[in-house]
Amino acid sequence: MTVRAIAAIDQGTTGTTVLVVSEDGRVLGRAYSEFTQYFPRPGWVEHDAGEIWETTRDVLARALDAPGAREARVEGIGVTNQRETLVVWDRRTLAPVHRAIVWQDRRTTEMCRSLKEAGHEAMVRSSTGLVLDPYFTGTKLTWLLEREPALRRRADAGELACGTIDSWLIARLTDGSVHATDPTNASRTLLYDLHERGWSDALLDLFGVPRRMLPEIRPSSGSFGVSRGGSAGVELPILGVAGDQQAALFGQGCWSPGSAKNTYGTGAFLLLHTGERVVPSRHGLLTTAAVAKDGSLAHALEGSVFIAGAAIQWLRDAVGILEHAADSESLAASLDDNDGVYFVPAFVGLGAPHWDPEARGTIVGLTRGTGRAHLVRAALEAMCYATAEVLDAMEADSGVIASELRVDGGASANDWLMSFQAGILNRAVVRAPMAETTALGAAALAGMAAGVWADADAYRASIGQPDRFSADLDPERREAWMRGWGRAVQAARSWAGAGREEPPGGP
Repeated sequence: MTVRAIAAIDQGTTGTTVLVVSEDGRVLGRAYSEFTQYFPRPGWVEHDAGEIWETTRDVLARALDAPGAREARVEGIGVTNQRETLVVWDRRTLAPVHRAIVWQDRRTTEMCRSLKEAGHEAMVRSSTGLVLDPYFTGTKLTWLLEREPALRRRADAGELACGTIDSWLIARLTDGSVHATDPTNASRTLLYDLHERGWSDALLDLFGVPRRMLPEIRPSSGSFGVSRGGSAGVELPILGVAGDQQAALFGQGCWSPGSAKNTYGTGAFLLLHTGERVVPSRHGLLTTAAVAKDGSLAHALEGSVFIAGAAIQWLRDAVGILEHAADSESLAASLDDNDGVYFVPAFVGLGAPHWDPEARGTIVGLTRGTGRAHLVRAALEAMCYATAEVLDAMEADSGVIASELRVDGGASANDWLMSFQAGILNRAVVRAPMAETTALGAAALAGMAAGVWADADAYRASIGQPDRFSADLDPERREAWMRGWGRAVQAARSWAGAGREEPPGGP
């Protein structure tokens, strides 16, 4: 009997992956391709949205053409994506009118500061669960419309559409017949009211965004149109959409209050499911939309560490002290201690719980005895310390203690990192049987709508058993290392603060 399957598109910050996932949890086809990163000015990060589409289309075709996938009955497409990245395009031609402005981009730092000084942050935070930070989509769109008067005129006339990457891919897959998103992506824009469960007129007025530019918000598991054979190369219903971190939360089986996961990718993203509760944060976290077990709307607390695996990539590509990222495991394990060396990789500022967009990367504690193993270990440790800070804040906000942390993402393959993380958290770390739970979450949402899986439990049973890492670290050592991390973070923030006090042109 022909096996049923779902094609899951995982459009990430540096590349696009497509998995063809069968009803029994096997990956029948897999393809991946990177695309170009643009850094036009310090702190600016852009993508070519057209290249993202072409890469996605080609990777989808390659995955579906894999021998195992050709034998399957693929019944739909799921989409997951980098969330806060902005794309604006012509409704008629589907041509982008500007490069995509990436979630890492910091060009709206001054705008965010001005909005805070004008007293808008309390209203924004109450409505959206977010903070006024360049990370989110709304100020990117304001910047573009203010900078380009011609685009403002076209937007007001209804000629332009905008959205996060999911909306862009849906538009291209359907030849422009569907302009839609889901709550998990909408909730990352600064334009979505968590309580009203829709676009907010007050927020649209604040950011100067015409409502007609925005996509329709649809449930995460359900219909988003049909891909067109002429442009997408295949005709399949699009049945599931979620932002990458909420997709990973769902893919990990975290659909009950108190369940938590961390994804170690370019950044590290920790989410704690809070069910129907919209939990406001008093500790620098975000409140965001998530997905309930049946695919309907739920909520979560989120802490975003902007740079995680990207720090190892930087040590490999820019500094040249690693040939392969996987070498980091043996190098870290070669040391019994960090010898007081800490690396705060605040290349694009600090996320939760600090939210300091002007902090910059800092390495402290260097001596003549410091070697490359210390730097590599410090980069791995930084992921663990930052995760512990965020989880502590989540538990303080929600009043719920997570009994374990489920983990995924590329860096989760590093056994040393996972063991150290368990020790620093003083609780079990549970690694998914497949690191690509972001794509699996998108597959699950689409597969539930298609009937490939009867429900979320059937999906979860199909994907296999996880690995467990137990907490095994002396409490005094744990506390000493966390104190050292706190001092290093303060040093990174103090350096940035000192720089802001200098007169133009420096000392």
